[in-house]
Amino acid sequence: MNAFNDTVPVMSGGFGRAFTENFLGEAPDWYKLTIALFLIINPILLYTTTPFITGWVLIGEFIFTLAMALKCYPLQPGGLLAIEAVLLGMTDPDSVFHEVTDNIQVILLLMFMVAGIYFMKSLLLHVFTKLLINVRSKTALSLLFCGVSAILSAFLDALTVTAVLISVAVGFYAVYHKVASNRQTHHDHDHSHDEDVVEYHRSDLDQFRAFLRSLIMHGAVGTALGGVCTLVGEPQNLLIAEKAGWHFAQFFINMAPVTMPAFAAGLLTCILLEKTRIFGYGAKLPDTVREVLSNFATEQERKRTQRDTVELWVQGIVAVILVLSLAFHVAEVGIIGLVVIVLLTSFNGVIQEARIGHAFEEALPFTALLVVFFAIVAVIHEQHLFEPVTHFVLSLEPERQPGMLFLANGILSMISDNVFVATVYINEVKTALTAGDITREHFDKLAIAINTGTNLPSVATPNGQAAFLFLLTSALAPLIRLSYGRMVVMALPYTIVLTVVALLCVVFVI
Repeated sequence: MNAFNDTVPVMSGGFGRAFTENFLGEAPDWYKLTIALFLIINPILLYTTTPFITGWVLIGEFIFTLAMALKCYPLQPGGLLAIEAVLLGMTDPDSVFHEVTDNIQVILLLMFMVAGIYFMKSLLLHVFTKLLINVRSKTALSLLFCGVSAILSAFLDALTVTAVLISVAVGFYAVYHKVASNRQTHHDHDHSHDEDVVEYHRSDLDQFRAFLRSLIMHGAVGTALGGVCTLVGEPQNLLIAEKAGWHFAQFFINMAPVTMPAFAAGLLTCILLEKTRIFGYGAKLPDTVREVLSNFATEQERKRTQRDTVELWVQGIVAVILVLSLAFHVAEVGIIGLVVIVLLTSFNGVIQEARIGHAFEEALPFTALLVVFFAIVAVIHEQHLFEPVTHFVLSLEPERQPGMLFLANGILSMISDNVFVATVYINEVKTALTAGDITREHFDKLAIAINTGTNLPSVATPNGQAAFLFLLTSALAPLIRLSYGRMVVMALPYTIVLTVVALLCVVFVI
């Protein structure tokens, strides 16, 4: 009996310690404590203030989990906040399900298109390695990444292009990291840890990370520059075009007075950032890394068998099918992604479930995070958190509305889902048009302001654009040390330039 009593405190203390260690795993103790405080404070706030105030606090807490993505993947802490919001009655499961079903195109895209890109990585690595080796000017290479990403995003979609950029960058990084760790190219290697990196390679590895960071950020901004131009570039574009009754060419022509100057300003900003080497840009590819990648390319060419060549040709043909299918919108993007998976795995002999499963490892955690994000969006919707801003903008004089609508959409898109923001505002102005409160000409101006406002200023933060959030939470971000704060800093010059240029065009040109 005494022995039993003696063990109880030890067991209880050990249990508490084990519970604390298990909660959010390897995240720092201060982070765990912060999340626990959020969960305690929210119900107190709800019952002592109002759901409106608590809703805005919840948004701030969720943004914190995104900002600390490198400390802890946001799915778990963000999911706990979303579950608590449902339990507190700030939204309900039906509303969350409604938000998810309204965005099913984006979810299917992530599930299947990103996996489809995985099966195309040999071709992508081959093509981009050639570019990286042969284009020696960092400015020219950055401009190429930004411009090509913009053009592809105009006809494909930003998430697909971002998935391509991530796949290519991880491929480059893995090749050099293996050499820096004194591993042979045919050996298995974990490139997420630096323990085996030889000391004299460390400075080159750090510079290579900075080089990749700047290229990826140029490319990510490029997806926004191109995505705003056409109705297939971003999910909200299609919604706005549907409400306005615009077809592909009409949408492009109506947006051009704003999007074309913004595109030119974005490319000019890319050049200036590389020349001035500010905001984290300007890092060049170390000669040792170029040599390693060049040797890798030569080795791959030497070892390439007839089957490997056929595999590249199949990937190239499917890539053409992908581009044409997306450009002509023959089906929803996610369905096209599934077609890509079936074609590439069938004709390249990938028939084992385990090999196919690897393709989904990158996308599914982010898909789950996006569903959690839609739960937060459901709280925004249910608690009418954006309603005061909406009413204020639509109460202004007609000539002031486009500019203010652009700014309101931009600011709200930085902290929320730009698809949701666009949905709220386009529905409001469509209602005003139907009621006869505004003219068709004024409606068109407001639609342009909504589209450009949700697409361009939202590059300011990772949660402003799904493609940026995908990049932040991808396997690439920790490899190249791309944190939330660093993304915000690197996006800042683009945010300022694009917002100012687009706003001036909205106010004075359209």
